[in-house]
Amino acid sequence: MEGEVIASIRAGLVILLGIGPNDTARTAEDLAEQIAQLRIFPDPEGKMNLSVLDTGGEALVVPQFTLYADTSRGHRPSFTGAAPPDRARKLVDEFKRFLEKFGVPTGTGRFGAHMLVQIENDGPVTITLDTEAGDK
Repeated sequence: MEGEVIASIRAGLVILLGIGPNDTARTAEDLAEQIAQLRIFPDPEGKMNLSVLDTGGEALVVPQFTLYADTSRGHRPSFTGAAPPDRARKLVDEFKRFLEKFGVPTGTGRFGAHMLVQIENDGPVTITLDTEAGDK
C-alpha cells in the first residue's frame, strides 16, 4: 500500500542485503554475528570503537537483489548473479532472526516490493561486506 510504513528503527544500521547463489544459513549467521559486533560507532573520544550492541542500536534489513547487478555487457544490468527469489527470501528471514539472536532489534523491508527507504545518514560510514570475498 502506498504510504504504508513497513518497518522503522531509531539509531542504528541500515543493511542493504543481497543474497548470492552460494549463500547459506551459515553465511547468514556469520554475517549477522559480524555485523552485530562490528565496531563502527564512536566512543566518547570519537573513535570508532562501539558496536550496534554497545550503543543499544537497531537494524533495518532491506532485501536488495540489485546489489548483484552486472553491467559488464552493456547498459542494461543483469541480475542473474543473485540467488533465486524463494531461496533469497528464506535467507533474508534467517539473517533477520540471527541478528535478533545476537541481540540486535531488527526490522525488515518487504521482499520483492518497490520500497521508498528513507535514511538519515549520521556520519561518513558506509561499509561493504562481501562474504564471497572472504570478509567473514
